[in-house]
Amino acid sequence: MSPDRLSSTFAALADPTRRAILARLASGETSVTDLAKPFDISLPAVSKHLKVLEGAGLIARGREAQWRPCRLQANPLKDIADWVEYYRRHWEESFDKLDRYLRKLQRKNKSQEIQRKEKRDGRKT
Repeated sequence: MSPDRLSSTFAALADPTRRAILARLASGETSVTDLAKPFDISLPAVSKHLKVLEGAGLIARGREAQWRPCRLQANPLKDIADWVEYYRRHWEESFDKLDRYLRKLQRKNKSQEIQRKEKRDGRKT
């Protein structure tokens, strides 16, 4: 995925209304009018959000007589998931390294405690 396409997808997802529209479209295609119902914004405002989503490739709009269905296009979301996956692996590797280091420190501290205890107990006898 090109950085410009990735940027336009993230920009489209930055708005909570557009994310809510995508969530609704995940259930199946629907009309612009039905998409607008849960929002306290005008139909033209919803149409502007749809244009942004369409420009980012996140939705497709059709035309069937008077009905103008919108449907989710998930490919850009997969591209984002793939992009994020790279960084998830990086963080998991970093956390695994940290975990190994902390376990090593714990073993070292435990070993030192045992040595101190043995030394202390050795003095008492």
